[in-house]
Amino acid sequence: MTSAFSGSKLHGVVEPTKEELEVAEPKSFDTETLRFAGLRGDRVRHLTRAQLETAIAGLPPAPLDEGKVVLLVARGPTGERTLHEEALLTEQEGMPGDRWFGQDKYGPDYQLATIRADFARVIANGQPLELHGDNLFLELDLSSENLPTGSLVRLGQVLLRVTPRAHKGCKKWVQRFGLAPMQMNVDPAHRRLHLRGIYFQVVEAGRVRVGDAATVIERSKAAG
Repeated sequence: MTSAFSGSKLHGVVEPTKEELEVAEPKSFDTETLRFAGLRGDRVRHLTRAQLETAIAGLPPAPLDEGKVVLLVARGPTGERTLHEEALLTEQEGMPGDRWFGQDKYGPDYQLATIRADFARVIANGQPLELHGDNLFLELDLSSENLPTGSLVRLGQVLLRVTPRAHKGCKKWVQRFGLAPMQMNVDPAHRRLHLRGIYFQVVEAGRVRVGDAATVIERSKAAG
């Protein structure tokens, strides 16, 4: 029922805006109609809102002070993914080989897209984690309470700062994982969990490896 949306027209079809996706009725919209360049997900794997809420509620608490780096991912210009065992993260480039570097659309507040690894697994529901489109997958509590804007986290040798930009998802994420994760992410009852994740910016360059500690160095007093 894409004709009910007022978003941009692509290939003669009006596509919903992000705001329209946040309130769309799941049974009234076919996520397969969303068009974009890059990796696509399997709608058979999409969870309902009830399934997602139950699964998230059943997860053990994530580490508050020291967790672990689970995955390091560089996103190519056409959606391809490169998984690093080790990477040198810098103030200028962020993740080496990632499409963020050199793009004018996104500034430093969007340098490193980061998601809590167990949330990512639940949402992916058997699909590859890198399909999410994040650079960093961490075993760490990324909620506003634990990591307010401005907080500092060290991964291996690199020091990162939480930016003000909470990740809200996009049509690619909706196609890959369904409407439920995006809508739960912006719901006031769950928003502070940062289900879709947060962004980091590199403060001090350094090397990080999969399996390195993810340690909270300083919590900002700013509101999350």
